Amino acid sequence: MILLVGTSAALVTAAPVAADPIAQCTATKGAVVAVDFGPFGGKVERGCDTTPTTGYELLHEAGFTTTGTGHDGDAFICRLGYGSFNSGTQYPTPATEDCVLTPQATAYWSYWVASQDDADWSYSQYGAMDRKPEPGDVDAWVFGGTDIGGSTGRPTFSPDEVRAGGGTPGPDPEVPQVPPAEVDISKAAAWVRGRLTDGERVVDDGSDTPNYFLTTEAAFALAAADGKSQALDKVGAYLGSQVDPYAYQSGKDEAPDATAAARLALVATIAERDPGAFGGHDLLADLAAHVCPSGPESGTPVPGCSAKGDFRNASYTEGQALAVLALLRGGERPPAEAVTRLTQLQCRGGGVSSVLIRPGEYCDGDPATTGLAALALQKAGGHHTAVVKARDYLRKAQFPNGGFPGYTGSTTGSVIATAHASQALRALGETVRADAAVSWLSGQQLPDGGFGFEEGATDSVVYATAVTVLAGKDTSLAELTTKKPGPTAPPTSPSPTPSTTPPTTPPPMGNGEGPDLKKGVSYLTSAANLRQGQYYGTGGAPRRADFGLTIDGAYALAATGLDNDRLRGIVDFLDGGGKDGEGRTVHDWTKLGTKYAGGGYMGKTALLAQVVGRDPRAFGGEDLIAGLNRAVCKAPSAAPDRSCPAKGAYTHAPSVFAQSLALIAQVRAGEKTAATEPIAYLAGLQHPSGAWPSLVPSTGDSDVDSTAIAAMALDLVGGTSADTAVDRALAWIATRQLADGGFPGAAGNSVNSAALAVQGLSLDAPKYAEQIAKARKFLAAQQNADGGFNVAKEGQRGSDLRASTQAVGGTTGISFGVLTRDLTGTSPQPTPSPSPSSSLPDIVTPGEDGGTSAGTGDTGTAGSVAGGTGGLGGNLASTGVPGAVLAAAAMALVLAGLFLTLVLRDRRDAPEGRRS
Repeated sequence: MILLVGTSAALVTAAPVAADPIAQCTATKGAVVAVDFGPFGGKVERGCDTTPTTGYELLHEAGFTTTGTGHDGDAFICRLGYGSFNSGTQYPTPATEDCVLTPQATAYWSYWVASQDDADWSYSQYGAMDRKPEPGDVDAWVFGGTDIGGSTGRPTFSPDEVRAGGGTPGPDPEVPQVPPAEVDISKAAAWVRGRLTDGERVVDDGSDTPNYFLTTEAAFALAAADGKSQALDKVGAYLGSQVDPYAYQSGKDEAPDATAAARLALVATIAERDPGAFGGHDLLADLAAHVCPSGPESGTPVPGCSAKGDFRNASYTEGQALAVLALLRGGERPPAEAVTRLTQLQCRGGGVSSVLIRPGEYCDGDPATTGLAALALQKAGGHHTAVVKARDYLRKAQFPNGGFPGYTGSTTGSVIATAHASQALRALGETVRADAAVSWLSGQQLPDGGFGFEEGATDSVVYATAVTVLAGKDTSLAELTTKKPGPTAPPTSPSPTPSTTPPTTPPPMGNGEGPDLKKGVSYLTSAANLRQGQYYGTGGAPRRADFGLTIDGAYALAATGLDNDRLRGIVDFLDGGGKDGEGRTVHDWTKLGTKYAGGGYMGKTALLAQVVGRDPRAFGGEDLIAGLNRAVCKAPSAAPDRSCPAKGAYTHAPSVFAQSLALIAQVRAGEKTAATEPIAYLAGLQHPSGAWPSLVPSTGDSDVDSTAIAAMALDLVGGTSADTAVDRALAWIATRQLADGGFPGAAGNSVNSAALAVQGLSLDAPKYAEQIAKARKFLAAQQNADGGFNVAKEGQRGSDLRASTQAVGGTTGISFGVLTRDLTGTSPQPTPSPSPSSSLPDIVTPGEDGGTSAGTGDTGTAGSVAGGTGGLGGNLASTGVPGAVLAAAAMALVLAGLFLTLVLRDRRDAPEGRRS
């Protein structure tokens, strides 16, 4: 089967096992990959893997072969081949690319991905070894130039063309075209207040019996409509006095009614009360302590449990979701099995059952429950597939008029279902659909200001009115708060020159709004991550240390000062000529003394020496500063030599990130005169807007990460011209901040970009205090329970090692130009030898016998480290480096580590070469 793609490429079946091998993969099973050999006279070849664990495995199981680079190993795909194309010849051939270092930015394999419902490609956030394909996903590899944002070099064919023959879903259901209209929030809130008896509680019709459920709903509505108010305070105080009769009817020391306890905890949190001490109870602790260990299938049923992971006595999915939200909103991580249980309540079509059904029971979803569950799963993180399925269900369930049915098969709209669905859709980025739902809701508002249950209702009810107030205010129980953002303490401004006595504690994070640095450092130094003084990448090279990532981790530890002993261990390993499992030292990575010596790699390593007070002229047995001086290009190199892009560039430093790191190290070493031309070259790359591009030679893009590091370099240089350039750079960075405080990067709303933006903007902290505070708050929201950080707000969830090094170090706001850490008082760290049964690589530091001390990180597994090949920071198509690695292929070169390499940084936004 042949499909024409673009103007010249064609999609060709990839495996001989079937007429169309991708037919084995469907929307619920397996993933498809396509490789475009068009630049080499071939076609687009495709294949699938029904059980892929990584993008790298998908590529190989589909019939493709790859070759990595000498510098990064298999983690960076340098060549690709396919059996039926030119007898399996891999391209580019050795005649045009030696694959020793990361390929140049204009000629590398870039990595693109699409989820089962995506109509277009996204530049991968992950290297192929780190990406975990979901059922129905499609991958593509194309050869050519791609900047770190993926704005150039995208595939000429669509994901649907690759899917042809597979079982993936069709296009997104048509978005309702509804005239905009708003809910009268003031009138709705007034109606709710009028339902309060004595201004404190809602009672059942015809009696004086308090209805606690509706009273909590009234509290939510008042908080959304008025913020902090006397009316809300009065309702909150009343609920605080009624905790026992509402949530603890079985007794004070028994498991609470999970739904009631969750509602009360949410009221407390939203109204700025303490859910850990509300009405004489720690609601959060009681919820977390009463999660069902099993269901009736165990033979010893537990009262109030229908399955493992249920919150005791929750009864309905609403209570399960509310309990998850209550814990998250209260600053506690819900038990993993409780969150997983929500995903088990999702039906085949993506809707979520309203009842806590047991595994195997009939499942029928409804929009209201699906919306609430989607909010909880989105807030919890780590369940992207379930959230996407819920979103798709809501898309399909929405009526053309914007409303939603209350149950399967209903042809009329439900106010409650529409309000809940609207809240979820807005949180998931479906703004147009959410607006259409609110417009429908506005048409259901009754003359008294309230809302009834169903379309065309004539009587207002509290529940329907309350949830509609939240939808009309564009908020939800996942975000609702009465707390107004207050002034944050500005970060400590770095001194203009390196300090010899840096602070031993990190600068203030601003009213607790920033990440938890102690947890972050704990994650970075855990045995599963830091192993015998270094970090390892994932995928096919478990014995190959990621030296760039290792230095990134050292920078983060130096910035915080929270574990100087572990920092000493890293530095001693590198400085002592320690070897990884393949017998490589840090200078096998810098390539110092060879024709491939990289300015970014040498600069990154020299900078670490300077940060901790070691001699960069004798680090790891080599003079890094002399190497940097020799690496200054005198003129552009002639093809095929691509070591020097221009006069003043550093050799094999194909990104602004690499150029900046090398420049910082050279200037900090007192070699400002020798750095005259590199300074001029870096300054000359700045765009009129104030931004810097990601790659050199410039591809014309503008990049937050590169602009931040360039600003740090020129700030260190000093002088009127440099100061002006820095001011322009910071002003541009500030304009790139997103509404949630994040910053765009190769991976989307990127952790790496936000962290680097904090470092850059902190060069003028008083001026940009507000932006810095928002960025730190964004970073805090991306920190997981284990202390690590996501790569980006969207996409694959879970802690990523490379992104975490950048987040931890960057959030302190300390520039690389002035970062220092005194290791006086620390002791040499033991380097244990792995036992005969250990899967860890043998790591040897000359002069040491390996020792036998335990506790230095010899229990982790290679696969537990999320990272690539330690790039300079970029996004080249790496097989196992940060996803951005790929894109920044060009980027990846840079530093393989510094922060994930520029591109890499966005998760890894590139393997190691582009980012130096």
